[in-house]
Amino acid sequence: MNPVSRREFLTGGSAALALAAAGCGGARAATAVQGETPAASESPAPPHRDFPTDPRARLAVASYPFREVIDSPFYRRRNPGKTGMDLPAFAAMVAERFNVRNIETWSPHVQARTPDDLEKLRSGIEKSGVHVIDIAADLRQSVYDPDPDKRKAAIDGGKQWVDVAVGIGSPSIRLHVAETHDSPPDFTRASDSLREVADYGAQHNVVISLENDDLVSEDAFFIARVLDHANHPWLHACPDFGNSATSGDPAFNLDAMAVLFRHAYCISHMKDSEEGDHGKIYNADVPATFKIARDSGYRGYFSMEMDRPGDPYAGTSQLIDLSLKEMA
Repeated sequence: MNPVSRREFLTGGSAALALAAAGCGGARAATAVQGETPAASESPAPPHRDFPTDPRARLAVASYPFREVIDSPFYRRRNPGKTGMDLPAFAAMVAERFNVRNIETWSPHVQARTPDDLEKLRSGIEKSGVHVIDIAADLRQSVYDPDPDKRKAAIDGGKQWVDVAVGIGSPSIRLHVAETHDSPPDFTRASDSLREVADYGAQHNVVISLENDDLVSEDAFFIARVLDHANHPWLHACPDFGNSATSGDPAFNLDAMAVLFRHAYCISHMKDSEEGDHGKIYNADVPATFKIARDSGYRGYFSMEMDRPGDPYAGTSQLIDLSLKEMA
């Protein structure tokens, strides 16, 4: 997911309940995640998911690439010149056009907030035989903020998105870690905060995942360090095929994928490229990344998340074809 677009949303004041929480950092060597002493805590029993084995059934389509056309009161930058659709209509389109029965929604696209409205939204989505398998949830506050009140706001926000996931039947959420202006990423504070969210997720059967969505606050190796330190069975990684490629180092991107897939459980963002600063496109090594996923024993979903200029319909079709080819 393009961090510039997300940050513009978060700072634009257009979504009262947009969320974020995850790992962060800057260490770029595998040794950065070795030798950590896991935090002592009593962890709940690990989640158990019966993931599908058919390749197409393991695919999902993310709503984020379609943000110009998805209607929501929590996202005001959609293109008014294009015909809009709500999440149930998006789900129906995904089933009909792409023959995929899973969607991943971006948090600003969840139009409902009350339990009754969330239940109606879930029914509308599932009417097409489609299920939400993850919510990519953003939050303004940071889980590693040195201000305890701001950390609490991030923790509370993560718990609110767990409640939303329960309401629409999503078994997982991906939490973004926001940066702070007065503190570098701190893995101890992040781990402590995220352990609280993961405890809450475990109580509601919702897995929490962290994405390498930002080279500053969500560096892949820092995420792995946070996960190792938190040592929580309901807290995992969401490897994104292309985000770490914006480092400009293809080898670093593959190393990032290797360390994150060892921590992945239920969700990964599949893309063949990522748009970085000033519109530069960075390519991902799709075959090599799928091999890393296979070698790690990953059995979860791959969410198609086109994140470069162009038609999201054609781009998503291309990602689906590439995925099925590599999963055959």
